Amino acid sequence: MLDEKRLRRILEVGRSVVSELELETLLRRVLEEARALTGARYAALGILDEQRRELERFLTVGIDPAAHAAIGDLPRGRGVLGVLISDPRPLRLDDVGEHVRSYGFPDAHPRMRTFLGVPVIVRGKAYGNLYLTEKEDGEPFDADDEEAIVLLAGWASVAIANARSYDGELRRRHELEQAVRALEATTAIARAVGGETDLERVLELIAKRARALVEARGVLILLREGPELHVTALAGEVGDGLLGVRVPVEGSVSGTVMRERRVERLTDVRAELRFALAEQVDASTGLFVPLVFRGRPLGVLCAFDRGGDGAAFTHEDELLLESFAASAATAVATAQTVASEGLRRSIEASERERQRWARELHDETLQELAGLKVLLAGARRARELPVVQATIETALEQIDTEIAGLRRLITDLRPAALDVFGTQSALEALAERIAATSGLDVALDVDLAHESGRAEARPAAAVEDTLYRLVQEALTNVVKHADASRVEVTLREADGTIDVTVADDGCGFDPAAGSDGFGLLGMRERVTLAGGRLAVESSAGAGTTVRASLPARRD
Repeated sequence: MLDEKRLRRILEVGRSVVSELELETLLRRVLEEARALTGARYAALGILDEQRRELERFLTVGIDPAAHAAIGDLPRGRGVLGVLISDPRPLRLDDVGEHVRSYGFPDAHPRMRTFLGVPVIVRGKAYGNLYLTEKEDGEPFDADDEEAIVLLAGWASVAIANARSYDGELRRRHELEQAVRALEATTAIARAVGGETDLERVLELIAKRARALVEARGVLILLREGPELHVTALAGEVGDGLLGVRVPVEGSVSGTVMRERRVERLTDVRAELRFALAEQVDASTGLFVPLVFRGRPLGVLCAFDRGGDGAAFTHEDELLLESFAASAATAVATAQTVASEGLRRSIEASERERQRWARELHDETLQELAGLKVLLAGARRARELPVVQATIETALEQIDTEIAGLRRLITDLRPAALDVFGTQSALEALAERIAATSGLDVALDVDLAHESGRAEARPAAAVEDTLYRLVQEALTNVVKHADASRVEVTLREADGTIDVTVADDGCGFDPAAGSDGFGLLGMRERVTLAGGRLAVESSAGAGTTVRASLPARRD
């Protein structure tokens, strides 16, 4: 029967043990208290594996590190230690070497004779066993020692259950916080690039967000271009000289990460990187994450030196950046699609322009030159000088006409006035030329900020080009299709927007019946590429009005 002093000691130990929530500290505390309660020289706690067949961990107190190293591998639960695994009940031995299951001790193992083992049961399941050997007074362990350790094991089981629950809560909280951080990062990148379609800007935002997310010293984004990866964006302290560097997909760490679509953590960047990156990246650790969109590898997101001091990236950083990369890849793919679509539409628009000028040259200039050839061939056969002279005069007139026609084509292709004097001068020349060649009454009213004496600079060249081409195409449609006598062209700038209106008094048409022959698709694509909007209003007998609004971007 335990005396009052020992009982008080066990109660105090119990209260202190159950208040400890850090599991490793708790286990060490239990071992120390077990030694103190029994006077044992050595104490150990064997923790069972998931199958509860052998010891997964073996914690000891009383054996110095040098002895540990000399002993070698720690016990797995064979021999006497295994008795408590197969039969989880307290076990006291006056001489452990005499037990039928005793295997003896390894070389360099301290001498141990007396033994006390008690199972630790946590929530009805065996968790491990407390082992005590060699009382300092040389006596065997007695019933009081056993009762004290059984009580301690009971307190320990409660404390371990609490600590594991607390640890689980901490882990779940950490996972929740990590999920929230990933969600915030994903939301941030979605919000930041939601209205952004410029690939360069999207990549810049992703690099900056990724660096902040994992507290990296620097971040690189490499995108695939054929058999190579191209450094297209960077953030932080990685060196501006890396921008534009190309790395082969085959044989490189970045290429392997992208092709195998798996995250790679580098603990020694200088040793593990190859090619150009190895020569120019000044970092110790790295985290490489693939950018994959709908199964299609786009490139790699590379972070270097966590916290800026070369610290290694953690598993949590890996999960966080991997989640972020999924959202980032969507933004990159969207921007690439927009860029590709814009290029395709631009090429198609250019091809339509070429087809138009080819028809003009074939139907007008080429036909006139063929007629001129026939005329001059006839003059060569003529014998009367007056006939030859009259033919030459006619030929000269035709040549003048063709020179004027070619000048008109050249001006339509790219009017010099647009580059030198701006939109208003170019449109005035266009209106004058249209009126002269078609007999149409063209009224032009232009009120742009820089041409009205205000301080603003001229609109960007792309905006001026779009304005001119829009009015040019609309006037061409009026001449060819509208059977109009008058057209009014108005350009107004206000609050950073240029509004364009081209209204004629012609026959009109039904927009619902189709308008492919009027060049409206090309006009709409031009305006859309410039970031604007186009609307066409028309009805039979009521004329046609083309309206467009474009941002007045300035160089």
